Amino acid sequence: MTDARPSLHDLVETRLREATCPVLWTGSFREYLQLVDRDPRPVRNAWQRLADMIESHGSTRLSSGRLRWKLFDDPFHNGEDAVLGLEEPLCDLVKTIRAGARGLGPERRVLLLHGPVGSAKSTIARLLKRGLEHYSRSDAGALYTFDWLVDGQVIPSAMNQEPLVLLPREARQAAEDRLTRTLHSEYRLRVEGELDPVSRWWANELAQRYDGDWHKVLEHVRVRRLVLSEKDRVGIGTFQPKDEKNQDSTELTGDLNYRRIAEYGSDSDPRAFNFDGEFNVANRGLVEFVEVLKLDVAFLYDLLGATQEHVIKPRKFAQVSIDEVILGHTNEPEYKKLVSNDLMEAFRDRTIKIDVPYNLAWHDEIAIHRRRFVERGVPGRVIAPHAVEMAALWAVLTRLEDPTHPSLTIVQKAKLYDGRELQGWTREAVHELQEAHPREGLSGISPRYVQDRIAAVLAGDAPVVCADDVLDEIERGLRHHSLISNEDVRKRCMQLVAVVREEHEEIIKREVQAAVTADPEAIEVLCGKYIDNVTAWVTREKVVDGRGRESEPDERLMRAIEEKIDIPEARKADFRHELLNYIAAVQADGRTFDYRENARLVRALETKVFEDRRDCIQLTSLVSTVVDPDALAKIAVIRARLVRDCGYDSASAERVLQRVAGLFARGESKPAQQAA
Repeated sequence: MTDARPSLHDLVETRLREATCPVLWTGSFREYLQLVDRDPRPVRNAWQRLADMIESHGSTRLSSGRLRWKLFDDPFHNGEDAVLGLEEPLCDLVKTIRAGARGLGPERRVLLLHGPVGSAKSTIARLLKRGLEHYSRSDAGALYTFDWLVDGQVIPSAMNQEPLVLLPREARQAAEDRLTRTLHSEYRLRVEGELDPVSRWWANELAQRYDGDWHKVLEHVRVRRLVLSEKDRVGIGTFQPKDEKNQDSTELTGDLNYRRIAEYGSDSDPRAFNFDGEFNVANRGLVEFVEVLKLDVAFLYDLLGATQEHVIKPRKFAQVSIDEVILGHTNEPEYKKLVSNDLMEAFRDRTIKIDVPYNLAWHDEIAIHRRRFVERGVPGRVIAPHAVEMAALWAVLTRLEDPTHPSLTIVQKAKLYDGRELQGWTREAVHELQEAHPREGLSGISPRYVQDRIAAVLAGDAPVVCADDVLDEIERGLRHHSLISNEDVRKRCMQLVAVVREEHEEIIKREVQAAVTADPEAIEVLCGKYIDNVTAWVTREKVVDGRGRESEPDERLMRAIEEKIDIPEARKADFRHELLNYIAAVQADGRTFDYRENARLVRALETKVFEDRRDCIQLTSLVSTVVDPDALAKIAVIRARLVRDCGYDSASAERVLQRVAGLFARGESKPAQQAA
């Protein structure tokens, strides 16, 4: 058979044709003035460009009412680095950046992402850097720098400065006013700072050559398009702490080029200096400080002038202007040391802290692990339903404080935080619950540990990975987890594994229960009987069957159903009247009452049908030495329904049935409880 798929060569050729590169415009200084007169956006400072980059990707309003910025969905790599959840801290970050873009103060601060290990701080920084790279390639994000053309030499601007910095101070104000009016934006465009030492040296040299004629000096300037790139160290820098012996402040501000000192005769000649520190290369863009509070104190002093005054101090030179966003991130222990250190008050005063906690929404935590294991797929392994979900639930539970409300379990609390409904709890009450525990999410187990445990199970020999396998591995790993030094914390995490096991048992019992009762006609008949009996009871009449025979309302039947949805004896009258009033209201609107619209009623009816049929199905045959062919045939039908309706494969469905049968065999035959 001929392979109809395109060849590797054709695939590569197609992708190369689709790849786009920015037009690398070059021109004279006069042509650049004409360019920005038509479109002033290239003159924006680093904060303004970063804010516009984020807004260029747009946002969506979630059902919770929160705003979700699409940049953090990672549009560059199909969501591979998407930051799931965390809408509130991400909105705080974006609001701070927008305020800095408008010159309201944050532009003179360090943005400090603070949170526990594995809470996506580095990922947020990576997306901002990646976004700037892509934005600088677009027409909307275009920016420019300049070279000096002197005696056949091409001398780049040492720090990729904005060409308008070449304008004398007296000419800048008029240019700023005109460009701001043309931009039609909330931004005030400013041409701030002075030429870097190398450009200043050449400007003075040419001014002397032409007796101060600035027009002739500018004829030696060639403006060119600038594309930001972290790999090429253009406009984006990253600084990581090292041990004290290998840590040198020249990594931030540049260092002397000793080979050129002999050529130029002085170590203070700017041409003998390499302006290649992280502050230098990040000019016009963003610099990330990884674990910033692990830096030596001397390094933090360099940040003071860089943030407040937008200047740095290279060795042997006067202060040099910079235009960049400074972003750092740190963990809780280092931040506590900063807070307790009175000598670092100046640094704290120049810092805007943005908490980046762990996810507290169960569905977001599920999405993190599904993206890594389920969506990508693992060759030769099947991940059964709920394996990832139960691991995610356990992770969320470790980040929550135990509820103080007497009737609220920690699993119910997790479901409330996930936006699920629970009788007696309003959205306002849930919000108050969250407000009462502001530090939830700043401690607990990171997603990395969960991923490591899931990966360990997938690396085993079993072709099917179920929730029990993952929970077993989580429990086994807790005994040696390096980040848990407190035995009370370890004990609590172990107890929460048991809590999640119970929740998993309830889920699989509900699924088996639904598979056993997968007979809509039987449920509809039971519902009809219940409604007939409730109507007769409320109206004090008799129940009339299909043959016209009258009988008293069947109290035993009604209570058997109502008890499944926790209606106490004292409230049965209220519940029955409410149900009939609701049915009457539906009929008054010209609609037909559908029991399926009431999840609690559906669960009660299914449970009742399950109880009526459970004995004849005989699930315990699966764990019995006596083989009943008729019972096994009925169980095969249930297994097929689990595969069809719940997403199991045959092997995992068999394991679920074995587990539920074992619960029944041990006498744990209580029907599955209703989900919150």
